Amino acid sequence: MTAPRMSERRTSMISAFLVALGPVSMALYTPAMPQLVHAFSSTESAIKLTLSLYFAGFALSQLVSGTMSDVLGRRRTTLIFITVYLAGSLMAAFAPNVGVLLAGRLVQGIGASVGMTVSRAIVRDQFTGTQSARIMNMVGMMLALGPAVSPTLGGFALGLFGWQSIFFLMVGFALAACGMVYFCMAETTVPDPAKGRIGPILSGYRALATSGRFVSATLVMAGAVGALYGQATMLPFVLIDTVGLTPTQFGVGMLMQSGFFFMGTIAVRLLMRTVTPARLVFPGLVFIGIGSILIALASHLMTPGFLSVMGPVGIYAFGIAFVMPYMMTAAMEPFPQIAGSASAAMGFVQMSAGFLAGLVAAAIGFPLFAFGTVIPVMGLMAIVSYAWYRTLCTRDARLACEPAE
Repeated sequence: MTAPRMSERRTSMISAFLVALGPVSMALYTPAMPQLVHAFSSTESAIKLTLSLYFAGFALSQLVSGTMSDVLGRRRTTLIFITVYLAGSLMAAFAPNVGVLLAGRLVQGIGASVGMTVSRAIVRDQFTGTQSARIMNMVGMMLALGPAVSPTLGGFALGLFGWQSIFFLMVGFALAACGMVYFCMAETTVPDPAKGRIGPILSGYRALATSGRFVSATLVMAGAVGALYGQATMLPFVLIDTVGLTPTQFGVGMLMQSGFFFMGTIAVRLLMRTVTPARLVFPGLVFIGIGSILIALASHLMTPGFLSVMGPVGIYAFGIAFVMPYMMTAAMEPFPQIAGSASAAMGFVQMSAGFLAGLVAAAIGFPLFAFGTVIPVMGLMAIVSYAWYRTLCTRDARLACEPAE
């Protein structure tokens, strides 16, 4: 780990902005999905595919952007990918047909992937232990605030100016990100072209794939955070088409999910003054388990309403805030030399979990049934994976499962 090139606060703000770019681009867009079916004289399946392609581009490109950040440096890689995101936003804004919209969303996902990988890498480059967990908690706050505001902002923009305005907002985010990286972000690693060769790349990913600590911690994150991405493909159709909310009401209603997540991050920040981040994971998984059970019961046994859907979602989101800081730090701490690749692999698995959840939901074809089945399974995956992680820690003390303070 190099000496910090940026303060903890500066690193927190830059990391939070970058990591929020992908989820914000998804949440901002969701209120427009039902309207886009009519705008392009298309089908619901085709419009759902725009989100699935965004997921695919985002997930797969993290493996490229993470390795590139080890090879070219964090700043240069971020600027390259944000430019790609800008191009995708312009494609989507001026799309004459659904085919161009699909392509634009794919390009957007590719460009936005750098935010997730570089944000975690610049933290690992400079900080470990509790300092890292505090920054990850700040990142979690932005992950709550960004998607909280985005559906509301997207719903109002949709009602006032039409669906194109949503993509013009994304153009503005891209320009702001470029300015922030260029003027405020210091390079936190020493670029190493040798890491771009196929041998070191494969060796690095092999080390990650054979690390029980990395795999189990990453799967906890996949079940927890991946559920947020999976829900994004289901909730618009559950709340708008089944419950009967308008796009604007949906945007406002999503504040419940993000609000609970934000309250969780505040609680974690206060608790970390007296409790180690590792001790917060178990109660977080308890909330995730309760939320999962209530989602299953409410979806299969009750007439859907706003509170019956979003109440359990809020409880699940509250639990995620407890799990994130420690599990992110625990997964990446053993791999300082390939922090970009480690961050990329973690992000890839998380996004892939959300992407697969969306595909399964689309295959089921009934949004409410899919929501009540897929999301609880993801909660169960997080809990089982953490049990595996703790088993590994108990069996082998050399894993050092408590990060250094």
